[in-house]
Amino acid sequence: MAMSTGGNAGGPMSEINVTPLVDVMLVLLIIFMITAPLMSHSITIQLPTANPKTKDDEVKTPPLDLAVKQDGSMYLNDHPVTDAELKAQFLVDAQKVPQPELQIRADKATEFKIVKKILGSAKGAGMVHVGFMTTDAPKG
Repeated sequence: MAMSTGGNAGGPMSEINVTPLVDVMLVLLIIFMITAPLMSHSITIQLPTANPKTKDDEVKTPPLDLAVKQDGSMYLNDHPVTDAELKAQFLVDAQKVPQPELQIRADKATEFKIVKKILGSAKGAGMVHVGFMTTDAPKG
């Protein structure tokens, strides 16, 4: 309990009561002394090891290059194909291990419904690696 021993019988005290601060600091010190040794124990686990593939192990399959013109005509690896031939080629290439990537190069003015139809055919055949090819933006 704080008491004043001066001439002012009811004035405010100008000294800080540090007893609560010391109590809190002692409690924190005890908590940290108990928990610090617990944090130093380590748990041993078996980490997986990386198995990097070398260039000899890696089997490369060339990608399928599909060009789509504005009128809807398609060229697979620079050879003209029809819808039926394209679907048959998708079925064949979907079974390969590793599966080749289908790279679609569509003309800027090609309607999206044509590209959507190609994507649906590829998905229906089981093709999972599909990419879209673009040209670089003009510099300057």
